Amino acid sequence: MYIIMAIIAFGVLIIIHELGHFTLAKLNGIKVEEFAIGMGPKLFGIKGKETAYSIKLLPIGGYVKMLGDEGESTDPRAFNNKRPIQKLSVVIAGPIMNFILGIALFGIIAGARGYLSAEVSKVVPNQPADVMGIKAGDKIVKVNNSKVLTWEDFVTGVYISNGEPINITYVRGSETKTVKVVPIKDAKENRYIVGIYPTAVEKPTIKQSISYGFIETNSLVKQTFSFFKTLFKGKASMNDVGGPLTIIKVSGAAAKAGILSLTAFAAYISIQLAIFNIIPFPALDGGYILLFLFEIVTGKKVDENKVGLVNYVGFAILMTLMVLVTIKDILHPIKF
Repeated sequence: MYIIMAIIAFGVLIIIHELGHFTLAKLNGIKVEEFAIGMGPKLFGIKGKETAYSIKLLPIGGYVKMLGDEGESTDPRAFNNKRPIQKLSVVIAGPIMNFILGIALFGIIAGARGYLSAEVSKVVPNQPADVMGIKAGDKIVKVNNSKVLTWEDFVTGVYISNGEPINITYVRGSETKTVKVVPIKDAKENRYIVGIYPTAVEKPTIKQSISYGFIETNSLVKQTFSFFKTLFKGKASMNDVGGPLTIIKVSGAAAKAGILSLTAFAAYISIQLAIFNIIPFPALDGGYILLFLFEIVTGKKVDENKVGLVNYVGFAILMTLMVLVTIKDILHPIKF
C-alpha cells in the first residue's frame, strides 16, 4: 500500500509537469495528439476530440506529443510553425509547474507542522560553536560564502565542509560577527556538527508558510547545484546517487512515516524534476529552451530534422544512464 501511495504521488508530479506543457500548447493553438503518463506499453487510454489520453506501464515519466514537435508539418497548428517565443513558453511551462508545486507543498507542510529557522535556540556546552562564542538567540546568516536562509542551508554548509574549518557569520542584535569553527564528527549520527540547535517556528502564519515555501525551494536549488559541483569534482559517492528504484523505495518509507513526510518528499522530488528538466541537454526541456532562446536572439530557425536527430541521440543517452543507475540501485542500494 505504501509503495502504491508513493507511485501515485510520483504520478501526480509527472501529471503536473505535463499539464504545464499541455495547457500552454492549447493556449498557443497547438494541436496535441497525445497526453501520456508513464513510458513503455500502453495500459489503457481514452480518445478525446483530438487528443489521446493514455497511461503507460512504467511510471518513470510522461510526455505531451504535439503535431510537428518532431520533424516538419505544414499544418498552421503544428508546433514547428509557431513563433520561437510561443514554443519556449510551452517547453518552459513544465519545469515552472514543478517549481510552483514544490513551493506550494513546502508551504502546506510549514503551515501544518511548522519549520526550523536558522536562529539558534540552544548551544551545547564545550562543543565548537560554544567555544567560539555563539549563543542562543544568534541568527546564522552565512556559512563561508554561502547565505543561510533556512536551517537546512546551515546543515548543508557543515556537511560539505567534511570536517574542514568553516566561517560562520551570525547576527546578534545590531551586531554581525564571523567566527571560524571546526566541526566535529558525531559518531552516533555519522555526520559533522558544531553543537547548536535551531529554533522551531511551531505555528506560522499563512504569509510565513508561503514565504517558507519560496525560501525552502531556493535552498534546495542551491543544495542541488552544490551537489552537481561535488559530482563534477569526482567527490560524490554511490550513496549520493539514486534512480527510479531509490525514488520508489524512499517514497514508500516516507509514506509509511505519514502523509506529511510523503508530501515533503514529493515537494523535494518536484523541485528535482524541475531542475533536471532545465539542464541544457538534448531531449530534455532545457535542450529545447536553449534552442528556442537561440532562435529568438538570432532570428534564425534551426532545421527541425537535425533537431530531431540530436534529440534521438540525447534520449538514447538518457535511457542508457537510467539503466545504469537502475543497475546501481539493485547492486548498491542507498542506505537511509
